[in-house]
Amino acid sequence: MNQVSLSKWLKVIIIGVGLCGLVVYGVVIPSYGASLVASYPEFSGRYWPWLLFLLATGIPCYAALIFGWQIASSIGQDRTFTNENARRLTVISRLAAGDAAFFFVGNAVLMLLSMSHPGVFLGMLLVVFAGVAVAVAAACLSHLVQKAAALQEQSDLTI
Repeated sequence: MNQVSLSKWLKVIIIGVGLCGLVVYGVVIPSYGASLVASYPEFSGRYWPWLLFLLATGIPCYAALIFGWQIASSIGQDRTFTNENARRLTVISRLAAGDAAFFFVGNAVLMLLSMSHPGVFLGMLLVVFAGVAVAVAAACLSHLVQKAAALQEQSDLTI
């Protein structure tokens, strides 16, 4: 697989993930919340805090997709191992870690305000673990890309 086709595939995947996120954040979460309120009217006061909280968790995800798009574009231009891509991966890592921390703290606050259930809090731990896993993977990739960029720069100077 050459750089251009790899870049195109990465962009298709990024668009797919973005569209899936739009469906989840724009349709699934609001309709599921509305059906919960319809079934259990006592939860009506919890709908908007939860909806706004969950929508806020999507902002770092879309920011990471933008940085992923930039990385895919630079791969297509045969600039894979650059310090700029290492920096972008570091930003993605920080976004994922920050989103996981925000999700954890937000769930804890909603739990303390009696707007959540302990089962939801336990399920949230899986989402936080996934966010931390993405953060660690992006940080490792950033380190490796930075090392490869340094090696590439050294080899360019010796030739």
